Amino acid sequence: PRNDVLRAEGTVTEVLPDWKFRVELPNGHRLMGFVVGRLRESLGQLAAGDKINLEMSPYDLSKGRIVSRKD
Repeated sequence: PRNDVLRAEGTVTEVLPDWKFRVELPNGHRLMGFVVGRLRESLGQLAAGDKINLEMSPYDLSKGRIVSRKD
């Protein structure tokens, strides 16, 4: 596990091709979220309005990796 990632919760606002999503954080910041590797199988299909957890690099806050769906 990486120690230099920022973890946040957000909401999927738009579904894009190739497992990419527009995500909005509670503070209003919008970014591009993506799903990689085997997580695609475990997450199933994400839809607009789904709550998610994601990880972002502190160096580039315009994109983040979706790591799980919030229940």
